[in-house]
Parts: sequence; C-alpha cells; structure tokens
Amino acid sequence: MSSSTRAAGSGLRSYLAAHPLASYAVRRIGLYLVELWGAVTVAFFFFRMIPGDPIQTFIQTLQQNYVYNTQASAEVIARYRSEFGLDGNIFSQYFHYMYKVLVEHDLGPSLLNYPTPAQDVIMRALPWTVGLLGLSAVLAWVFGLLAGALAGWRRGRPGADLVTNLSIALSHVPYYFLALILTFIFAYQLAWLPARSAYDARLSPGFTPEFIVSLLRYGLLPSMSIVVIGVFSWLLSTRMLMVPVLGEDYLTYAQAKGLRPRRILTRYALRNCYLPQVTAFGISLGFIFNGNVLVEQLFNYPGLGATLVNAIQILDFNTILGVTNLAIFAVLTANLILDLLLPLLDPRVKYWR
Repeated sequence: MSSSTRAAGSGLRSYLAAHPLASYAVRRIGLYLVELWGAVTVAFFFFRMIPGDPIQTFIQTLQQNYVYNTQASAEVIARYRSEFGLDGNIFSQYFHYMYKVLVEHDLGPSLLNYPTPAQDVIMRALPWTVGLLGLSAVLAWVFGLLAGALAGWRRGRPGADLVTNLSIALSHVPYYFLALILTFIFAYQLAWLPARSAYDARLSPGFTPEFIVSLLRYGLLPSMSIVVIGVFSWLLSTRMLMVPVLGEDYLTYAQAKGLRPRRILTRYALRNCYLPQVTAFGISLGFIFNGNVLVEQLFNYPGLGATLVNAIQILDFNTILGVTNLAIFAVLTANLILDLLLPLLDPRVKYWR
C-alpha cells in the first residue's frame, strides 16, 4: 500500500473520529446498502424457485385467444424465455436480472400486459397505493400518538380506561377483517359508500371537483380499515411509553414551576415518547403494506396490492419482483431516513458507536 493511500485512509478515519455524526451516517448508509442487496437477492431466488412455467402459461393463452402457429412454438418459446430472462440456470438469471435493473434500469416486460414493461405497469398502480397507504399510515400514526398520549396522561379516568381497553381488544384485528365489517355495514346495510373500485367508472380521471369527490368517497372504506386499526395500535404503544415518564422528577419540577398541563404534556412528556415512535413508524410500513395487499384485493382497488396478486397468479416474475423490490426499497429507505433524522431529534444519538 502506498503512502498516499495510507494517508488518505488515516485522514478519513481522523475525520470520522472528529465528526461522530458523519461517522454515524456513513455506517447507517453502508448497512442500508447491504440490507437492500440482501433483501433483493433473497426475493429473487425465492420467487424463481416457485414451481411452474410462466412462458408455457403465456403460450397457452395465446393459443386460446389468437391465431397461433404451433409449428413455430419452439422458436417462440425460446425467444420469450430470453426476453423474460428465464434462459440459463438460476445464477445466470440472477446476474442478468441485476445487470438489467442496476445498469439498464429495466425490469423487463410484464406478462400482465405484454409487451408493456413491468415498470410501466407498476408506475400506473403506484399512485393509488401511495395515496391510500401513505396517507392512511400517516393519519393513523398522528392520531394514535396524540390519543395514546392523552390516554396515558389521563390514566385512571373512565374515558381513558375505556379507550385503552377498546384498543387492547381491537389492535390485533387484521385490516381485511375490519374492511369486511365496514363494507357490510356502510356499503350493503346502509348503502352510504361504494363497496368496490377506486372511483366512479362514469368519470374520467383528472383534477376536477367531481373526480376528486368520487375518489375520496370510494377510498373512504379501505382507508378507514387501515386508519382505525393503526390508531388503536399506536395508542397502546404510546400509552405504554407515556405512563413511566409521568413519574420523572423533571415533570414534577415543571408542575411546581406552575406550567400549564398542556405545555407539560406536549413539550416534556410527549417529547420523550415520540422518539421511539418515529423509528417504529418506519418499521411498521412493511406490515402495513402486507395488510394493504388484501385490502386492495377486497375493494378491487387498482394499487400495487392488486397488481401483485394478479402477477402471482400467472407467475409474472418481472412484475412480482418489481413490486416486491419497490416495497423493500421503500421500507428500508424510510428506516434510513428516520435513522438519519434521529440525531436531530435526540443529540445523544450523535455519539452512537
């Protein structure tokens, strides 16, 4: 190793030692890249080992729906296998897939809508899932955090105990089960809300008042199924963090100074609760996405969940891996951003080793 290389390495180590926050960020980003590569690799081999031949299924569909020359089937199958990255052994398929994704930014064609690229199919469904899942997850976290803080602050009172017991009973109910109950009540019994689809089929998508109202009306039931269960879950965890804090000396001192209870709750007690809840929010995104798949399928919502289910039914590997890797990337990136923001919320994180 040359002296210049050793000097550069020593200079980098000295810089990171002198800047703990930069050292923390470098470690977190490095761990993020390793986790991302490992998760994508595991997903690729898992789905490729599923029994079945998607090309044969695709050829049979062509034979049933179109004029198809069976004598040229061998050449056609070979071309399709090459186009979909299914020729060669599984390791060569893996390196070919990683090269296409990382270098050419191409997921390959989608069997769901051949020859449309899989990324186009995914991008058409992505806004629906982001609008439903993203907004619902944020609303559930905010309302659950505030409700949990109030339930812990007013512990022992009838209203707080009732909300806490109700949360214990309902926090573990699956999203799709609550979706079925809400659909039965509000769509079939009361006929207040539509049961399926994302908007009125008679309207054309666009930024018009009629379409926006239809969008909100059709999305209310699936979003309620996610928000309600999420609020109960966040309420319990926030209350669990709030109750031990109430006995701390600094809160007693704040009360002795004559500070208003609202100020003590928001500026002192709640501040020590939302730090771990910020990290937990990023971790929970993966579980919310899993439940959202069934919710979208139940309401025939044109998001990534319904796209993933349809792709699995015909073994559309390119679309399956695209949706799965997008979910992996979103969850890991959200956790990375939250980890990088923690030193700004809690100065003690800067000196993490």
